[in-house]
Amino acid sequence: MTARHEEIADELRRAIDREEYTVGSRLPSETELAAEYGVSRGTVRQAVAALTAEGLIGSRQGARRVVLASRRSQSFAELRSFAQWARAMGREATGHVVSQEYRPATQEDAVRLQLPVGTRVLHVLRVRGLDGEPVLLERTVYADWISPAVEAIEPECPSVTQRLYEETGLVFAYGEHVIDAVAAGAQDAELLGIRRTSPLLRVRRVTTTREGRPVEWSDDRYRSDAVSFSVHNSIGNNALARKTAE
Repeated sequence: MTARHEEIADELRRAIDREEYTVGSRLPSETELAAEYGVSRGTVRQAVAALTAEGLIGSRQGARRVVLASRRSQSFAELRSFAQWARAMGREATGHVVSQEYRPATQEDAVRLQLPVGTRVLHVLRVRGLDGEPVLLERTVYADWISPAVEAIEPECPSVTQRLYEETGLVFAYGEHVIDAVAAGAQDAELLGIRRTSPLLRVRRVTTTREGRPVEWSDDRYRSDAVSFSVHNSIGNNALARKTAE
């Protein structure tokens, strides 16, 4: 059975997610929260301590807690897997493969996947949707050693990440994401149902195993009216880097 302070912490997380408490605003006092949830101040204090440890709220001696972040950090699995991210939001992930073919690795493929130029790699173009509405194009290049397993997955599979884990034991462990903006080309516009030159949020990522072996690299393009990214950093933990355009 879930402890009461854990239930209260989860309710407060959801309230922050819904922006009932916005960044910079103060939470109700411990006395007010204890009255609202019908518990002791000690139980409230445990719930608040969990949110403080997660970096969602901050506290100062004698002051009410302040909201520091408007969204909880997502797990690596949620950030890497579109389907797992959608499920975490209570949405249904859809998708299908538009094209899939083997090509010789280009210089860019070779650098990102740490393979010799000309190695046979699998290129896959997928359209991903939320509740049936297309919001993302994934142009993914898979390394030669994992390509046969990816090729065997049915085109409508909602989560390639989960399927590869179930069938091969592959765990996507590390990822680097570079985020910028691009204008939709003719193919982007047609597949996403938007106007050509519409702004798209592009995420270029390379994902590796625990041993650092590259599995894939991808050029993902999100409809800017459907998806956004937030970054929560702090003085003690900052994975964000600012770079010049390539």
